[in-house]
Amino acid sequence: MMMAAAFATNAQRVVVQTNFTPDPAPMVYDDTFYIYTGHDEDGEHREFVMNGWRVYSSKDMVNWTDHGSPLSLDTFKWSEWGAWASQCVERDGKFYWYVCCVDSATHDMAIGVAVADSPTGPFVDALGHPLVSGPGGYIDPTVFVESNGDAWLYWGNPGLWCVKLNRDMTSYDKGFEIAGGHAEKVADGVWKFIQTEESFGGPEKPAEGTSPSDYTDLYEEGPWFFERDGRYYLAYAAGGVPEHISYSVSDKPYGPWKYMGKIMPFQEMNSFTNHCGIADFRGKHYFVYHCGLLPGGSGFNRSTAMETFEYGDDGTIPIILPSAAGVEPVGTLDPYSRVEAETMAWSEGLKTDACDEAGVYVSEIHDGDYLQVRSVDFGTGGALAFTVSVASGLRGGEMTVYADDDRSRPIATVNVPGTGGWEKWQTITVPVSAAVTGVHDLTIAFSGRKSCKLFNFDHWQFKK
Repeated sequence: MMMAAAFATNAQRVVVQTNFTPDPAPMVYDDTFYIYTGHDEDGEHREFVMNGWRVYSSKDMVNWTDHGSPLSLDTFKWSEWGAWASQCVERDGKFYWYVCCVDSATHDMAIGVAVADSPTGPFVDALGHPLVSGPGGYIDPTVFVESNGDAWLYWGNPGLWCVKLNRDMTSYDKGFEIAGGHAEKVADGVWKFIQTEESFGGPEKPAEGTSPSDYTDLYEEGPWFFERDGRYYLAYAAGGVPEHISYSVSDKPYGPWKYMGKIMPFQEMNSFTNHCGIADFRGKHYFVYHCGLLPGGSGFNRSTAMETFEYGDDGTIPIILPSAAGVEPVGTLDPYSRVEAETMAWSEGLKTDACDEAGVYVSEIHDGDYLQVRSVDFGTGGALAFTVSVASGLRGGEMTVYADDDRSRPIATVNVPGTGGWEKWQTITVPVSAAVTGVHDLTIAFSGRKSCKLFNFDHWQFKK
């Protein structure tokens, strides 16, 4: 029963287990919830080593499909290093992914933008150069398109900058002006907000002889900008290091801002940073953030997590605390359609890889590893057969399917042979050995020779 215990304990606070996924940025499109993340390289515990960005999606909020890394530093020929926080938005049928990385020409942090015809890419550099760059602070872009067509780009650490994007989403209005004295112009169309205790809980730089604790709060980095019921919200990492999440509101998309308080007070989650995004999906409100709670995690190996919440009657955001339970499903998974093996609710010991023929697939399968999917609807008729696509450059192994982790009654067992190569795929169909109807969670467990890789796994499907 060790697998059931692990699933119940870890639940789904950490959304992805096959890769480290910091700086999550949600986007809802075509009845699908996407999360765009960074990628902390495994085993780095002294610095941020990040070379690309990743995409995950779900229609039920518990089973997440890995779409690989359609964007990397190699996409931006002008980039030197970085691949830090990002956000993707849709406009006019195209998808614009705003990222930050170091400009090799100036060695300054810069904001770049890539574009694609699909939310999962392929993405290409839209400009061939940074959209905005400057000495220090040009990190963590957040973008929002209003219903009236106006689009805004915010970024910054320390400090907070803003431009008004043009319709093409790859340039900005250099004649844009902010009146009222709460922001200062740093270049044509580029404005930096003047931070005060009233606007963000404290100044950009604490006065000499003071510390962050001397103020109500302090904006740090990682802004997330959105609008709800005519009010503009800016959530952000706050308080210095270690970080918590706070927010400010405004009646206009360019301020002045009013500090509203903390959303997620600092929690011991094995990470000294936090980075959030907020989105609505199927009538629920989701708060997405990162932590270091995945095995092997740390402040430099972070993972996406999420919680649901309810706005107050006055539009305020409540205190949101990390939970062990994560979120509940808002739909079911159809086992009679092809399911990508990289669609998972939870996994242990697995990684994902990609090739031209199969796309993304599950790799690094060893004896004792497993994956799970939740809320699988077999209907009233039950299943007749189980089909998988696998590849093995050695002797293969075995996979066994259980409903609700009842290991005494396997649904199907597949003996995976050597196929002649790690990307030489073979389709195998076996009869179902136990009747199953209704909605169940499934565990697919892997076994074979110990201490060696067994096989790769591309997709599966039940037959009615």
